Amino acid sequence: MTLVVPSKTPAPITPGRQALDSALHQLGQAGDHLGLDDGLRLMLATPRRSLTVSVPVRRENGRLDVVQGFRVQHNVSRGPAKGGIRFHPSADLDEVTALAMWMTWKCALVGIPYGGAKGGVAVAPETLTTRELERLTRRYVNEILPLIGPEKDIPAPDVGTDEQTMAWIMDTFSVNAGYSVPGVVTGKPTALGGSLGRAGATSRGVQIVALAALGRSPEGVTVAVQGFGKVGALAAQYLSDAGCTVVAVSDVSGAVHASSGLDIADLRAWVAETGGVRGYRHADALDRDELFELDVDLLVPAALEGVITAANAPRIRARLIVEGANGPTTPEADEILAEHGTTVVPDILANAGGVIVSYLEWVQNMQAYSWSAAEVEMRLRDLMESAYGEVKSLSADRGLTLRQAAHVIGVGRVAEAHQMRGLYP
Repeated sequence: MTLVVPSKTPAPITPGRQALDSALHQLGQAGDHLGLDDGLRLMLATPRRSLTVSVPVRRENGRLDVVQGFRVQHNVSRGPAKGGIRFHPSADLDEVTALAMWMTWKCALVGIPYGGAKGGVAVAPETLTTRELERLTRRYVNEILPLIGPEKDIPAPDVGTDEQTMAWIMDTFSVNAGYSVPGVVTGKPTALGGSLGRAGATSRGVQIVALAALGRSPEGVTVAVQGFGKVGALAAQYLSDAGCTVVAVSDVSGAVHASSGLDIADLRAWVAETGGVRGYRHADALDRDELFELDVDLLVPAALEGVITAANAPRIRARLIVEGANGPTTPEADEILAEHGTTVVPDILANAGGVIVSYLEWVQNMQAYSWSAAEVEMRLRDLMESAYGEVKSLSADRGLTLRQAAHVIGVGRVAEAHQMRGLYP
């Protein structure tokens, strides 16, 4: 037997590890408020299944690369697992586990019968050709094939993936099954059974809860959006359409600011043409970090996790933060913001629009029946506003932050499901 001596050098704290630590911290707080015993806490903190796979991809020049892929099913007590797949260089098992855990609480909070899951591939999709991206996607799906299915685990788009990615996943699964299985993924093109209203659902949900949390007319409300991508760009558009004044946005290329307000439709066209907000001719350049410190009414972090920290939280002047991204605020920053009287609408509530309409798409697929865009938006609005009302009410009754209240509700419902089902011998 060979003994391995542990290294005395501390392991680096990766963004994924920070995200998982944040998720476990939030679970711990909810467990305290709910009075959960240690055994149940341990079950809720531990993923049901975690899979790490090697994904070989043949490049156009003939070179063979191998990247890592992951799929984590955190909890399936309330129904099949549900969660996106992201293609991003920083994807690792810790990050995917944290995202799967947040998805569990999110589904329970908004009352849809899913458990949480997440997938990821550690790759930068912009470095791949379309053919390379398709080969990588199909090979990754082949590796996680035993875990997924319309009654087991239903993937969806996330960072670095889109409708086309979901179409490839659906086709790969269907070819292996021998017949078309549209319900294996959500966020598909409508031609393959995708739902009307799914593409902008997360952003629409952000708008719905932001307007509810403002508690006043959106006219004259100033907004800064960090992350002008899949979620942030449409959230900015919807908030602008509602009457808010979006004064600043940022993405990986830089940030822009216009005190009189940005023309979001024109800015989106600029980004589509140039690839980023940098250089937009109708606004001033801004340092990306300065966006967090602008004197605005509403701040929407809509990029990746861990961007609001103990370092920048004291300088945030927005009185309302609505989290479009998953895990953008660290626990240390949460405490600072609460002390300063800043209201934070947490990610598991604010960005739940995507999984709600994913659920509606799945229901339509399982019934082989489609709803109109108006019906989908009505159902989305009802679920978002109902969940926000529950969270706000519990927050006021128990003196909790909105994040604490949201987790007490979400974790409590999952814990109840565990207890009702019992433990199989």
